[in-house]
Parts: sequence; C-alpha cells; structure tokens
Amino acid sequence: MGYVANAGAILIHVLFGLLIGLFVLRVLLQLVRANFYNPICQFFYKATNPVLMPMRRVFKPWRALDTAGLLVALVLCAIKVWLLAALSGFGLSPGALAVLALAGLIDFVLTLYFWLIIIRIVASFFATDSYHPIIPPLTQLTEPVLAPLRRALPALGPFDLSPLVATLGILLAQALLVAPLTDLGMALARG
Repeated sequence: MGYVANAGAILIHVLFGLLIGLFVLRVLLQLVRANFYNPICQFFYKATNPVLMPMRRVFKPWRALDTAGLLVALVLCAIKVWLLAALSGFGLSPGALAVLALAGLIDFVLTLYFWLIIIRIVASFFATDSYHPIIPPLTQLTEPVLAPLRRALPALGPFDLSPLVATLGILLAQALLVAPLTDLGMALARG
C-alpha cells in the first residue's frame, strides 16, 4: 500500500470507528437501560434517531436489544471492511465480507468494553463527582460485566479484582473468538 492508500486507510478507520461507536453505544445504552435524560445519553439518542426511527418500523426491538441499531453497526462494519479491502486491491465474496464484518463488530464491542473498564478504573482514582454526566452511563455500561465477577471473586478488602479479570477475559475473547473469525473470513476471501 502506498502513502495515499495508508492515509485513506487511517481516515476510513477513524470515520467508521466514530460512526460504529455511535450506534454501538446507542445499542448498549438502551440495553442497560441508561437514564434517557442524561446529557451523554441524549447525545447518542439524538444523533442516531434520524437513522434508527424509520428502520424500527421494519426491525423491531427484541426485548431491550435495539436490532435496528445493531444492524446499522454491522452494515457500517461491512462497508468499512469492503472499503479497506478495495483500498488494498482485494475483492471479497459476500460470505467473506459478512464474516469479516461480524468479526470486526465483535472486536469493536470487546475493545470498547476494554477501554470503558480502563476509564472507570482511572476515574475511580480521582474524587470524581458522581453527578458528572459521564459517570452514571459509564457505571451502567460496565456494571453488567463487573458485578458477576465481583460476586464470584473472593473479597480482598479494598482491592477489586473484577476489572483485571474482565480485561483479561476480553483479551482472551479477542484471541479465541475474533482472531479465528477473522482467519475464517480471510480464508473465504482467498477462495
């Protein structure tokens, strides 16, 4: 890949990362039933409603899971994969594109949760005001992952090992789930 193609790949990663993050966070915030009146949540709802509201007529939510938002995130991942492959001179079959897009979406969600947990750890070191708009959604997003681990792990006084175990689990999931899916997608792309 030449210099211009590398620059294009960087732009594709950043632009699609922001768009995918917008829809993934909307889906996750709705899944954990985050406070709709929080300004952070309001941003995600208002930014994604023009796309999701018409789609919800066809793709109805399943319980708390916003299927329309999940579909948009998956389609954005597929477009990103297709653009990166086209930039590199690769052609992708529909099957390879679907598998690589699914692997990309799973990897995105796992990476997002990794960083959300890290941000929550760092925020806990500072005397952050619990009324700051970022703290409640951050807690609501990470608590479904950390709470079961906290209950399962032995109590070590003031030390909470659940973030360490959760981040280790995320890294293992990326190695044992995302990497094989990506390899399968690449194998399908080669024919």
